[in-house]
Amino acid sequence: MSEQPSRRTVLRVAGVAGAGVAAGGALSACSGSSATQGAGTAATTAVANAAGALAKTADIPVGGGKIVDKVVVTQPVAGTFKAFSAICTHQGCTVTSIASGKIDCACHGSVFDAATGAVITGPAARGLAEQKISVADGSISLA
Repeated sequence: MSEQPSRRTVLRVAGVAGAGVAAGGALSACSGSSATQGAGTAATTAVANAAGALAKTADIPVGGGKIVDKVVVTQPVAGTFKAFSAICTHQGCTVTSIASGKIDCACHGSVFDAATGAVITGPAARGLAEQKISVADGSISLA
């Protein structure tokens, strides 16, 4: 018959393992690696596709946009729709508003171009990742 580990040993091992998982998750959330960004994009695509259309074209104002899940949909000029990740590249906050051709992140003040996703004002150093979309029958969906 094998000896059972003490309760103290089980709790100590679980605590160390839990701390490692928490630290790994925190580090990957702050990571700027393309592997992390790719995983986020794939997850965003899966969530949005499962829900169907992101938005109706009529709901996206010219010069403005709408945040849906982790995607920001914009209409920089009449009839042209764009989509970008809604996750700010500075520290991972979700952008908060779209108006006058700009996407704002209220966490630290980053501003992005609603037509290209490029950084207008930092602290973000990289633009928002563009998402492929399709527009059909008045609906906008991830492609």
